[in-house]
Amino acid sequence: MNDNDVEMEPVVYIVIGRVWEKENASPDDAVTIHALLTAADEDDAVRKTLESLSTQGFAEADLDQIGVMDGEPDDAVYEGAYQDALAGNVAIVTFSA
Repeated sequence: MNDNDVEMEPVVYIVIGRVWEKENASPDDAVTIHALLTAADEDDAVRKTLESLSTQGFAEADLDQIGVMDGEPDDAVYEGAYQDALAGNVAIVTFSA
């Protein structure tokens, strides 16, 4: 088997930000989110994240950071989300204050 025969794991992005359920809400009403998803590139990851947040009823979003997951996470909070991302879904993990 050569290097070309090795199946590559898809790139799983993590997008970190804050969301609001209502437009013009105060900063105190923000909910912190981490989105895990596969995408062609960072721009695609941001677009998919915003589309998913919109369909989930969030009116505004402020995305602060984007990165690439380095393999499956050890943290139980992300295990299901990582598997959902590998399945082609946008997994949104929310954190309440």
